[in-house]
Amino acid sequence: MSSSSFAHRMAVTSLFPSDPVGMTEPIRIGFLAPLTGPVSSWGLPGLHGCRLWEDWLNRAGGMLIGGRRYPVRIIPFDCGYDPERAMEGARHLVLTEQVRLLMMLGGDTFTPLRSFLSEHKVLTSTLLPSDLSPDTRYLIAPSEVHPIYNVTGVDWLARNRPDLGRVALCSQKDALGMPSLATYRAACEAAGLDVVKDVQYAPTLTDVAAIVQPMLDAQPDVLCWCTSLTPMVHAMTEYAFEKGFTGRILSCTLDNYQRLIARTSVEFMEGAVFQFPDFDDPELARKAFFFNRPSTFFKEYNARYPGSWSAVSWEYVAILDIWHAAVEKVSSAHPVSVLATMKQMDPVTHAFGPARWWGESIFGIDNALIGDWPVVTLQEGRARIVEFGSIPDWLAAHEPLLRENMARLGQLWHQRIETGHRPTGLGARDVVD
Repeated sequence: MSSSSFAHRMAVTSLFPSDPVGMTEPIRIGFLAPLTGPVSSWGLPGLHGCRLWEDWLNRAGGMLIGGRRYPVRIIPFDCGYDPERAMEGARHLVLTEQVRLLMMLGGDTFTPLRSFLSEHKVLTSTLLPSDLSPDTRYLIAPSEVHPIYNVTGVDWLARNRPDLGRVALCSQKDALGMPSLATYRAACEAAGLDVVKDVQYAPTLTDVAAIVQPMLDAQPDVLCWCTSLTPMVHAMTEYAFEKGFTGRILSCTLDNYQRLIARTSVEFMEGAVFQFPDFDDPELARKAFFFNRPSTFFKEYNARYPGSWSAVSWEYVAILDIWHAAVEKVSSAHPVSVLATMKQMDPVTHAFGPARWWGESIFGIDNALIGDWPVVTLQEGRARIVEFGSIPDWLAAHEPLLRENMARLGQLWHQRIETGHRPTGLGARDVVD
């Protein structure tokens, strides 16, 4: 199995005559996510990216299965992040549209679908690995393994700025924030960083001073927002700026960082560390990852859908690329066959290079992909990749430490099941004035 992406293979095969045997019946892919409402920024940019993928592949002749080319068709269903609406959408996409892959955001909208999707053996993807458990055999998290990749940012910062030894953490108390907090705790301990303050706040809290001021009072070198949602990341960063903080900002995401720079300063944001690059970053051109044309994807996306770029814009597309490689390898779109092929591919090429399946110790099942992940810093107002950190290497040295910290906060798969379903606390990824 070649590790190159479909777009790279497409570029090569386009030099030759197209396969003359084409089929009119498309391969259907379901996109079940919030496309309207307060959580739409977790879904709509992803659909935009998938539309580009769909257009590119169909212009190249479609998907090659058994010597015949099939067009692909993305079928969206807006669940609005409502569980009942998600069930309606799943039934429609699976039973009526007979989709071969169901892409979901996950979280609160996946929980009620768990039995239905398992019963029908629907190959389903999620952006929230906390959905994984031993009874989700057909659920995969191949795009991002939140929050495990955050260890790479902490590790890089500790090695490159050993003078920044005091860290203050904060995280919202929900199913998105607590595993992130556990991961940052483990990463700081592994790197020998001193956690001088640890603030856990209610997801509904809007009093930024109540969160950030105690962190500042501890005189940290680094303020870490963990995986706080974008509006809170912006509000807390602006508060720290107004209070004269001169250290570094560390965060899982830094969506719309241009706005933060405009509201603080280039100097204040210099060196901020996060985990999601712009796709015109020169370092991406040197990685064998999906599309192999990230700058082209980034440019075309922003031209077609201006102002909506975020990590979500490419994460669903990365899933499609992995799925497509497995479909063409097994010469079938049958979900069970494709999943088996995915699990047998060694290595799998995910967004940033070779990856392997992992997760049993935390999620109860090896259905999450781990590999290299970018560490990004702001340099003179631009996001720039400074390193591709190896998640497998970090886990080889520190996985027991991660498991220990997850257990302390009740984030292991069996602990989540024992305590019952908790809302993920997802809110808007975007921020507006």
